[in-house]
Amino acid sequence: MGKTIKPLVPLPTEYPEDNGEPMSENTLQFKWIVLIKEGLEHVFRDDPNVFIAGDLLWYPVQGAKKVRLAPDAMVAFGRPKGRRGSYLQWLEGGIAPQVVFEVLSPGNSRREMDLKREFYEQHGVEEYYEYDPDEGTLEGWLRVGDQFQRIAEMDGFVSPRLGIRFKPGVGPDSLTILGPDGEPFRTLDDHAQRSKDEKRRADAERRRARAAKREAEANRQRADEEKRQAQAERQRADRLAAKLRELGIDPLDD
Repeated sequence: MGKTIKPLVPLPTEYPEDNGEPMSENTLQFKWIVLIKEGLEHVFRDDPNVFIAGDLLWYPVQGAKKVRLAPDAMVAFGRPKGRRGSYLQWLEGGIAPQVVFEVLSPGNSRREMDLKREFYEQHGVEEYYEYDPDEGTLEGWLRVGDQFQRIAEMDGFVSPRLGIRFKPGVGPDSLTILGPDGEPFRTLDDHAQRSKDEKRRADAERRRARAAKREAEANRQRADEEKRQAQAERQRADRLAAKLRELGIDPLDD
């Protein structure tokens, strides 16, 4: 008998978690990547089924390990929060990130950004935003059918998925992003500082309340003392009047 030949089992495809590229090229770009990512984390902090990541490799096609991009920030609705080494779409219920952000740096060419936009368009992204903090320009695209349609006016535009509002300023580094509550995006450090400021204000208010309570108590005690003194004075006057009447003197007689 000949040997039974076992079928070859293909080795599992490895999907690198690092593309070898830096997260950002300068501090300004890094600031905006962190601000957007952390701002989104804050907006959806209470929703366990909104996954948000920054600079995480996204593989949309199983087996195609070279088909990938690492958006500066991305949001996937319907996916649980938690750690990932990369976003393997076929393991995420087939759900593509619905919203993607890219923050430009001087090293990004227009051709490079066009290719990224085409990638996101091809692989199911619903909203795509590009911000250039050096130039102060903000652009956005929404999916209409199978294609992106450029948003004509970004000033005051509200993201259909995120509920956030964009307010581009004049000049570089001047974009304001407002959450659904109308509060501007802040970094974690900003939120921590705000919490400290609010705690200081609350502590000061408690101190003022305690001081007001002590002052009110002191005023009450003074009023009680004045009342006792007035009562004692009336009693002394009544005793004196009684003695005068005993002597036959009318205390009311001038």
